[in-house]
Order: sequence, then structure tokens, then C-alpha cells
Amino acid sequence: MSSLELTQLQSNLRVKLGRVLIVEDEELIRETISLSLAEEGFEILLAEDGLTALEMFVGPVGNPQNQNPDIDLVILDLMLPGMNGLDLCRLLRYQGIDTPILIVSAKGTEIDRVVGLEVGADDYLTKPFGMRELIARCRALLRRHRGSSQPDANPVLKFKDITLHPKECRVFLGKKEISFSPKEFRILELFMSQPRRVWSRDQIIDQVWGHDFMGDNKTVDVHIRWIREKLENDPSNPEYLKTVRGFGYRLG
Repeated sequence: MSSLELTQLQSNLRVKLGRVLIVEDEELIRETISLSLAEEGFEILLAEDGLTALEMFVGPVGNPQNQNPDIDLVILDLMLPGMNGLDLCRLLRYQGIDTPILIVSAKGTEIDRVVGLEVGADDYLTKPFGMRELIARCRALLRRHRGSSQPDANPVLKFKDITLHPKECRVFLGKKEISFSPKEFRILELFMSQPRRVWSRDQIIDQVWGHDFMGDNKTVDVHIRWIREKLENDPSNPEYLKTVRGFGYRLG
């Protein structure tokens, strides 16, 4: 499908579900995904390499005049020319961009999935995959992301030396402000809302990612480790986020 045909198809669709950036260097895969999502009502942006995709967000060499803040979802291949998908994902998160990222890759081992989640991806889908599953995951990621900002009645949450400001999305350890990703912040907020309660991985997934999450629940372990590295003096012997073996995690 040509770019003109894709644009005409999109303009004829009355319902736009969101703007999706597809970062894929293989033309056939890129066009197949584009057509399937466009037919569902998604607006499509395309990039053949990681650097082009990065510039869509932050502009060339960080020039904000060309940045595109209206991207709702990224579908990201890992094996890209120049900047690979993992580096792109890492850089987007480093820039504070929390747009949902769905990795699609032929690398399907457990360690590949864990690494993808560790660098900031929200979900991981192994090639080959069905278009119905891809579309379902895109919809689920967008629902979770759009519904994640809920007003909180508590102006401030405190536990020992940790202070969390829900409305400001800020966390302090003593007087030092600690930077958290959106998912890390929501996990910590969940724990601090009910200190000493034990949360299972599945319960954390339901509360933070949503009940329609299709990824691996090991992503919880990855995020817990990141939180510990930011809060604990000794992450291997945590004072705050403790493991309750056979059950899950608790605060304190």
C-alpha cells in the first residue's frame, strides 16, 4: 500500500482510535501492520529506523520545534539499522516520554522479553503473530494508558522516610526528590495507599497495568527491583519493599 492510499483510507474513517507510530525496517511487515491498524481506525505514522523515530519525538539533536507529542502508541521492532529498538526505547524513557511501547520481535526467549521490559517497554509480542492479537494488545495498552491518571483523595502519602505527592507525581526520600517512571510511581503509590498489605504479582498487574494486560507478570519483579534501587540503601536487603515468599510483596 502506498503512503497516498494509506492516507486516503485513514481520511475515510470517521473514528480515530489513536495515532500509532510503527518502527519497522522490513517493508512487508511495516505495510501489513499499517493496513491492519488503519482499517481498525488507527492513524498511522511510519519510521524505518530508530533515529527517525526518535526525531519524531524530540526533533533532530533535541530540537523541540520538530517534536511530535501526539503519538499515542509505538510498535517497535528490535532489529533496526543504526539505532536498535532497545536503545530507542531506553532513550525515550530517559527523555521522560511515557508513550506506551509494544515491542514486536523475532527474539522470543524469556531473557529477551525481560530485557525489553527492563528498558521500558510496556508489552512484548513475538514474531510471527496474528493481526487480531496485535490489535487487541494495542487497544489494551491505549486503554490502560488513558485510564491511568485517576484523581486521588489523599494529598500526601507517607511511610517512614518516603513522602509521595499523588497530584504532583513527586516522591521524596527524606528531603531528596527521587525520579520515578509512571509505572514505578503507580506501584509505589499502590503500596503506600495500604502499607503492610501483601500484594501478589497478579493484583499489582490488575491495579497498575489493568486486568486486560497480556504480557508477562515478571514485569512486576523488574519494576520492584528498579524501585528498590532508588529507595533502598541495600536493594538486596530491602528496608521498604519486602518480598513475602510464595505470596508477593509488601511495604514495610
